[in-house]
Amino acid sequence: RVGTGRPSCTTSMRDVYRKFDLGQDVIDFTGHALALYRTDDYLDQPCLETINRIKLYSESLARYGKSPYLYPLYGLGELPQGFARLSAIYGGTYMLNKPVDDIIMENGKVVGVKSEGEVARCKQLICDPSYIPDRVRKAGQVIRIICILSHPIKNTNDANSCQIIIPQNQVNRKSDIYVCLISYAHNVAAQGKYIAIASTTVETTDPEKEVEPALELLEPIDQKFVAISDLYEPIDDGCESQVFCSCSYDATTHFETTCNDIKDIYKRMAGMAFDFENMKRKQNDVFGEAEQ
Repeated sequence: RVGTGRPSCTTSMRDVYRKFDLGQDVIDFTGHALALYRTDDYLDQPCLETINRIKLYSESLARYGKSPYLYPLYGLGELPQGFARLSAIYGGTYMLNKPVDDIIMENGKVVGVKSEGEVARCKQLICDPSYIPDRVRKAGQVIRIICILSHPIKNTNDANSCQIIIPQNQVNRKSDIYVCLISYAHNVAAQGKYIAIASTTVETTDPEKEVEPALELLEPIDQKFVAISDLYEPIDDGCESQVFCSCSYDATTHFETTCNDIKDIYKRMAGMAFDFENMKRKQNDVFGEAEQ
């Protein structure tokens, strides 16, 4: 509640911050580290979306204890593996180690994918930008620096994993800087070793210098690997061609934008938003009520 009543649908988040007389550091932290906004455009938008985002962070923290985030043991590669097993149970078919030679179109719609003389027929196609360079546009660049460390990050209570978001205002930038730390505790590094990934959206001709505020937090660094990647996005929604393309991975390390992209692709393919509540009900029918 703001004051003695609820904020109206038109109350901006800037007005909410002003009402509670919050300082700039608190505003930066709340907007970028809790609500996970990438810019400050949200300040002049209705506050309810931001409040719901903060509520989600709080509920996730309450549910899992030390952190609102989950990370799979053995690394992110376990996510597609888990999907592969589940998909196979429901009749999914896999063609492994097969190059995509051509996407077959008829009357402006996708009808199949050609590989080594064979054509796999389909009515809809989901792919990333690398498969359809003529249907995407460049939307910027992201720099990622993978750092191998022999120590946890300072001032994190020796945490074996953490996420650090450096808000744009604090470093005079337009984009936040992200750091994701994982370690031997997640079976992704040798005993006693830590892996930190620092990333941000490229804004200048000297990308490495842009990530320096993050690298300073990681010193000393045993070894680092620098990669600069182009960001692509589809030029249309895919509804006409039935070719649905994802966006390139951006600089964020929390996958919020990736999850939103997946939900958006589903909505375009199915014509309706994915019903998470219905999925929960189906799980309860199969496995019984989940423990509260």
